[in-house]
Amino acid sequence: MAMVGTATNAPQMRRVRLVLTIVLTVFLVYSLLPLYYVFVSSTKADGTLFASFGLWFSGRFALWDNLVLTFTYDNGIFARWLWNTVWYSVVSAVGSALFATAAGYAFAKYDFFGRRAFFALILGSIMVPWTALVIPTFLLLSNMGLVNTPWAVILPSLTTPIGVYLMRVYADSAVPDELIDAARIEGAGEFTILTHIAFRLMVPAFITVLLLSFVGAWNNYFLPLVMLSNDELFPATVGLSTWYSAANGGSGAQALFSMVLTGALVTILPIAVAFVFLQRFWQADLGAGGVK
Repeated sequence: MAMVGTATNAPQMRRVRLVLTIVLTVFLVYSLLPLYYVFVSSTKADGTLFASFGLWFSGRFALWDNLVLTFTYDNGIFARWLWNTVWYSVVSAVGSALFATAAGYAFAKYDFFGRRAFFALILGSIMVPWTALVIPTFLLLSNMGLVNTPWAVILPSLTTPIGVYLMRVYADSAVPDELIDAARIEGAGEFTILTHIAFRLMVPAFITVLLLSFVGAWNNYFLPLVMLSNDELFPATVGLSTWYSAANGGSGAQALFSMVLTGALVTILPIAVAFVFLQRFWQADLGAGGVK
């Protein structure tokens, strides 16, 4: 007995798969090409950076020399910038993920006055571009005396409306109301229920928000550019931008361009490592949550 629709749909399915494969391949090449260019350029000496084809190696493999130059230039300030980036990103990501977890759980499991209005306000704030809020945030933090301090970068990064939305949706489906009621009957307090029961069920969504917040804080440029004037407090994004501006201004020649590209390569690595180590927990646990 022949299967209905198998023979007639097979050629069409093959064409669809071929088209999808081509589209995904083009998207993959488009996404990886800048990373490949940064890596190849970081291996070139100053004299061959602009004198050779940008997408292939040329001459001596100078990656180590470029790394040494990047980390020793200007009394090794790049290492300071890199540490600032790690410090800002980790504190901002962990803090925003924790706040989003608590807020999402509260919106999902507590019935309080104005819950829908507050949640609608949070969703509406997603549509407000962050650049429109930087100047009011600067004026607020300036009145508090926090401008040109690490807290000027960290505190605004602790709010993540999209994280609250994700945690609220996930908590609503992953944390049963019956489990919360049973814990209350056993005498557990609300904070204990959140930290010892609900949070364990919300770990997949927590990791998702953590990753999104970490990447956002790591790549943050405009906020620290506005808030910080001391180059010792710059993250890598702003610091490399100052080197690039100096090179374009004619004072850095090719050496600064090599350092900018090498520094960009170094700043990419922590993001890649974070995804490699966390994606297996992220994907597996989200799949398990979906089955539940």
